[in-house]
Amino acid sequence: MNPPSENIILVTRESTGIAHITLNRPNSLNALNKPMLTRLAQAFRSLDADDTVMVIILSGSGRAFCSGIDLTAAEEVFKGAVKDTEVDAIVQMERCRKPIVGAVSGFAATAGFELALGCDILVASIGTIFIDSHARLGIFPSWGLSQKLSQIIGPNKARELAFTGVPLTAEEGEKLGLVNHLVEAGELMTKAQEIAEAIIKNNKDLVLGYKAIINDGLKLSLGDGLALEKGIAHKHYQEMPSEKFRKLQEFIAGRKVGNSKL
Repeated sequence: MNPPSENIILVTRESTGIAHITLNRPNSLNALNKPMLTRLAQAFRSLDADDTVMVIILSGSGRAFCSGIDLTAAEEVFKGAVKDTEVDAIVQMERCRKPIVGAVSGFAATAGFELALGCDILVASIGTIFIDSHARLGIFPSWGLSQKLSQIIGPNKARELAFTGVPLTAEEGEKLGLVNHLVEAGELMTKAQEIAEAIIKNNKDLVLGYKAIINDGLKLSLGDGLALEKGIAHKHYQEMPSEKFRKLQEFIAGRKVGNSKL
């Protein structure tokens, strides 16, 4: 049996600043229904607003990361939740200022693929597959798969996956730049945790600002993206008090080996 509805999304926080969100309907391969989507959206909003949290790790329990929308509840989701941004988990992931590390195993199908694309960094276990079955099922993508995937792996490969519905292995996904790290199944969460711990060692405000400028820049032309970066950097340094700038110089100087920065 699947867990009670209140446990379909598990959220835990570590004292270090790392939070975990786990999709928890393992007997349904973490298929998404409206209560699950609502709780997932709430989890991202809550963690985004929590100043003690710096990084979020998203994973699925059992044999799959996420098998997509639960087709027994598809009409309710597609005709309602798809327009309601408050219960739209993908929209809340896009609005989340904190870096999201996806730990994907088994398979990420259709809406599950879109959840994976909502992450900033992906770790996948060997043998994992990603599937875009929208065309096969006769449903339209509404959470970014038609736009995001082509930016990452290129339009021709994205078209092939969309039109044919053939699976993309994690091994091929790593070669195409979709998967950051490919690991043995038993090392999946260890690697995701390792990445999260590397992130929290850095300046929190800069990490959050860096995520925003990268993601905002992806929506612009290169020229406009460069102008965006220049403007934000100029404002950042102009508003920095002299004392803070002096401490920054001391910090950087203390991390130098020869003429190189660490």
